[in-house]
Amino acid sequence: LSKVIAFVFPQGKGGNKHFQSDKPEGFLQAERILNFHLLPKTVKRRVYALKRLQLQSANIEAKFYEEVHELERKYAGLYQPNFDKRRDIVAGAVEPTDEECEWQSDREEEELAEDLQKKAALEEKQADSAGADDPRGVPEFWLTIFKRVDMLAEMLQEHDEPILKHLQDITVKFSEPGQPMSFTLEFYFEPNSYFSNTVLTKVYKMKSEPDAEDPFSFEGPEIIDCEGCKIDWHKGKDVTVRIVKKKQKHKGRGTVRTVTKEVPQESFFNFFNPEKGKRKCDLDFTLTTDFEIGHFFRERVIPRAVLYFTGEALEDDESVRLLSCVIQDLDDEGEEEDEGDFDPTVSI
Repeated sequence: LSKVIAFVFPQGKGGNKHFQSDKPEGFLQAERILNFHLLPKTVKRRVYALKRLQLQSANIEAKFYEEVHELERKYAGLYQPNFDKRRDIVAGAVEPTDEECEWQSDREEEELAEDLQKKAALEEKQADSAGADDPRGVPEFWLTIFKRVDMLAEMLQEHDEPILKHLQDITVKFSEPGQPMSFTLEFYFEPNSYFSNTVLTKVYKMKSEPDAEDPFSFEGPEIIDCEGCKIDWHKGKDVTVRIVKKKQKHKGRGTVRTVTKEVPQESFFNFFNPEKGKRKCDLDFTLTTDFEIGHFFRERVIPRAVLYFTGEALEDDESVRLLSCVIQDLDDEGEEEDEGDFDPTVSI
């Protein structure tokens, strides 16, 4: 279970908590090395053999994750017809049949308090009398998801919302067999007054192999780079920048002129260009967050979109988060119990 959770929510280098000691890390590292070198030569040779076996295991684990990626790619094709039907229903291109709309929770509506039923009936009657049109599809489906999910809501700005009302679908595409491991998030938009693109993409490049310099740190596939796309904004519609006006006085003539300048501003659409508006010292943190968001779209939001729309998946996410924390705490307790001074002179 912990391996599955680690694959779905990889922590990456530096993401794991470690046992806290009063001794400086450099001292602990030197102490461990010193203790190892105090071992008899014959024992050290055997330990080196064990490390070679561990390296072989790491390489086998890397192959395991490569096959997992291929399995994901295979099943993505099986999921796609369902996702296509979801897109068509959300956009209003297809009206589901009565049979397709049957759901056991309809009984819950019958169990509503009598006053709520009366209120709902009154509102429905008022809407009918006002000649209200039946909305097409599921209005603001993806925008509602963005607002419900904390990780996405933090990226969302008020000026992004009118644009995301035009978002029709989000899909994930895996790299083809024989190609370097990667996945692409595709955001499909209906024609709108903000940009001419119909699809915005974000490619995440991955590797599943132990690092040559630190092979024992391997814990599964790692995102090594990402690449956004160019957004073809219509004039004056780019929400990733704002116009600043500044008055300048000519030193010689004393005349004053107004100069306009574009400066970066917060927007979800910076997701497609994560370096925009970021200082170099903030870049590593930005990319780390970017990778987490990419995984979250791929593993949770896209496969379970309707449950995020209704809010049901938010409770599941909290349960997974708590379970992951419990597993991590158990791992940390194990590290704490194992931590201690090793004395090679003690006989066992």
